[in-house]
Amino acid sequence: MSNVKQLPIQLQKLGEIRFEQLYPQQKQELALVRLLALSDFAWRCLTSQPELKNWLLCNTEIKNRVIAAPFIDLDLNNIDERDCHKLLRQYREKYWLKVAFLDLCCDNPIADSIKYVSQLADNLIESANQWAYTQVAKTNGEPLNEQGQPLPLMVLGMGKLGGQELNYSSDIDLIFAYPRNIKTQGGRRSLEAQVFYTKVAQKLITALNQVTVDGQVFRVDMRLRPFGESGPLVMSFNAIEDYYQEQGRDWERYAMLKRRLIGTPNIYFSEFNQLLKPFVYRRYIDFSVIESLRKMKLMIAQEVRRKRLTNNIKLGAGGIREVEFIVQALQMVRGGREANLQTQSLLHALKELSLSQVIDELEAKDLQKNYLYLRKVEQYLQIFDDQQTQTLPDEELNQQRLNYLLNQPDFSATLSYLEHVMGQIHNEFNHVIGEETEPLDTCEGAFISTWDHGDVSFLNDPREDWQTPLHDFKQRISKAKVGNRGRNILDKLMPVLLKQMNDFNATAETFNVICQILNKIISRTAYLELLYENPGALKQLVLLCCYSKWIGEHISLYPILLDELIDPAVLYKPTPLSAYKDEIRQYFLRIEPDDLEMQMEALRQFKQTHQLRIAAADATDVMDVMKVSDHLTALAEAIVDQAVNIAWHNCVKRFGMPPSTNDESKGFAVIAYGKTGGFEVGYDSDLDLVFVHNHDGSSQTNGVKPIDSRQFYLKLAQRLMHLFNTRTASGILYELDTRLRPEGASGLLAINLESFNHYQQTQAWTWEHQALVRARLILGQAEFVERFAQIRKNILCQPRDKKVLKDDVIKMREKMREHLATGNEQQFDLKQDVGAMTDIEFITQYLVLNYAQQFEELCVYSDNVRILTDAAKLGCITKAQKQQLIQAYINYRSRYHVLSLDQQGRCTERAQFSDDIKNVTAIWQTVFELS
Repeated sequence: MSNVKQLPIQLQKLGEIRFEQLYPQQKQELALVRLLALSDFAWRCLTSQPELKNWLLCNTEIKNRVIAAPFIDLDLNNIDERDCHKLLRQYREKYWLKVAFLDLCCDNPIADSIKYVSQLADNLIESANQWAYTQVAKTNGEPLNEQGQPLPLMVLGMGKLGGQELNYSSDIDLIFAYPRNIKTQGGRRSLEAQVFYTKVAQKLITALNQVTVDGQVFRVDMRLRPFGESGPLVMSFNAIEDYYQEQGRDWERYAMLKRRLIGTPNIYFSEFNQLLKPFVYRRYIDFSVIESLRKMKLMIAQEVRRKRLTNNIKLGAGGIREVEFIVQALQMVRGGREANLQTQSLLHALKELSLSQVIDELEAKDLQKNYLYLRKVEQYLQIFDDQQTQTLPDEELNQQRLNYLLNQPDFSATLSYLEHVMGQIHNEFNHVIGEETEPLDTCEGAFISTWDHGDVSFLNDPREDWQTPLHDFKQRISKAKVGNRGRNILDKLMPVLLKQMNDFNATAETFNVICQILNKIISRTAYLELLYENPGALKQLVLLCCYSKWIGEHISLYPILLDELIDPAVLYKPTPLSAYKDEIRQYFLRIEPDDLEMQMEALRQFKQTHQLRIAAADATDVMDVMKVSDHLTALAEAIVDQAVNIAWHNCVKRFGMPPSTNDESKGFAVIAYGKTGGFEVGYDSDLDLVFVHNHDGSSQTNGVKPIDSRQFYLKLAQRLMHLFNTRTASGILYELDTRLRPEGASGLLAINLESFNHYQQTQAWTWEHQALVRARLILGQAEFVERFAQIRKNILCQPRDKKVLKDDVIKMREKMREHLATGNEQQFDLKQDVGAMTDIEFITQYLVLNYAQQFEELCVYSDNVRILTDAAKLGCITKAQKQQLIQAYINYRSRYHVLSLDQQGRCTERAQFSDDIKNVTAIWQTVFELS
């Protein structure tokens, strides 16, 4: 029965003490003393079930390999969950104790032990499956095939379980499937197949995985199923076939080599195996798999280094995993042509490879011997305390146990012999697979591992803040419809992207923004390939997203902009200010003039492309804030000009032209207010515009369907609103705000320029004259330009009651601050707080309205900086005040631009601008004579 040899004194004493505690005043059985000395797990088992002593000592039982069922002679309908869990766990404890006795006391061949453990595991899983199915079917009925037979839940065992090589304390990898999508019959209510089998699977997992007072049967790992953790728990045969045909990857082929259906064979076993075979085994000799396995081994080697796994007999060089790689690589290469290699058993496959002379007979024997030696060591390590470990022990007690079992005099000798065994395996691995080589950049492999495992701890310098966005992104793409080509490109792209992000020290927020972009292009393989094949474009993407959240989100909204990243020389060189109008005209020469939909898309794409170039130059400090605003303003003006041309063409085609007009002289003009008028357009600015014309209602257009000229210009303005505000696939163009027109929202959308003048002279409020300070004509023929300049100057130079003007401006400012300011004691609202940008704008407007009657020069410009400069020259404010106001204004706008690019609102730390706030507030007090 047992092969008893003398234990070292310390172990002998431990075994005797434990035996005496369990079986006081009984004759000591040397085999049991040995078992108790060598295994803490066996000690716990016999403590909970001491009656198993005689069962273990029965010679017939120790030789017996017939597998008894946990629920023998029991009606599954009458076993509740608690009893089920108890019976399964007691069964597992009993038979794992027997295996421990076989291995530690009987020198049982390790090949027999791992097969026996696998068969016992099969029995436990199948019993749990039958019980779970019965319990769910009791109330819900069961799916039946055409012959009225129940359709079972199919349980696919993976890894060592599938190969019937399960180690002692292994977890189990499972995949669940069902044959047909057929509703249940015979229950209180009918369930869809997916719902029914999910309930069965959940009960099965709980029966095995849940830790109770009786312990746990197995840790159940479902991550190998299609789509991983985010995938459905169970899938139909058809769905599984579709997944592996369309999305299955090399590592999944490797995993599927070991697949094995668990339980009593039924009519669906063959169907399911045939369904998976084309994915796993290719009809041709497939050497491409070698590179994939080499890459996988590299990742494992890096994992060993990352976790500082020393003395690991599974994952280390020459470990168990390398033997598995050797055999499975050759199976995948040749298995499609040589059916004898299509086996889940490593030992059987190794034998067939030798018979086929793929591996030399002597080498195969050495490989088998060394593999089984490591498996025996692994078995001992796990039996010591029923822990899943492959690492040689640090504790003296377990080192003594291992030395004793391996017949080594001390731990140094044990290590030396293991090094010899693993060295032989590693040499064979290099011969078949090839030495895994570190990438030229030693970091690169870590990034591959990080992506493949979705775990940032693989990085040499782990970025914990990346874990959540990485996990979320992997979950999202697991559900996305991505073909094989797309997934392969993504798997190549992501490690490179992670490295670029690491190089630029990207934050989690930047990671999220980049993931937004990838989510948008995930099903468009051409864009993924663009980024992978153009490292410079990928670098620019990461760089710009690090600089600016706005840029990242802009690209995510409009992925076509990725093309712009290819050539940095163009990307960081915005169009000259004077060239935007010419460029947009050239751009539109390629578009049919009657294709309105295409024209609307083209306007948006032109804006997006050029905004990206401006933002890139802005974010990387190629341009200062003033130049940035100049470019954004010039871009907006060019787009308005082109949009007017489109709207004009459309209206003329329908209604004809008003008298005395043509394509160059349209009798129509656009007045820009606010930021557009003041050359301060931002990235997300709306456009404050007023439309004017020079016709009255008595004239008519010359078309087939003539309308009066005033109505024509209203139609023209409405068409412009449509061009700008309609949301297409590329979003809106700009938000057009026309409320500054005479009579506001209730006024005509397009008004005669002289009517505009009359309103400004007779009805406009002070705040409307303030707005006029920042107004300028951005489109219109020469006579419009001259007439508007004259009207504006006349209005601004009107004599005003200084006290009334001052009170009106202060009241309006206080009203705005009350409703719009968002700052507090710590945070400063750059726009609306006391001492902020709007205060500077109101000071500027007040200076113009108060002094323009005296100094017409104040009416020349519409931007704050040049007005303040002229005001200082004319003595309206001091030179020092001018410098302080301009400096504060530029400082505020620069910070506001940075916040805008990062989409962080308009509040910033108050302390950062304390001097500017103090200066602007003091000047406000002086200008408005409040101190």
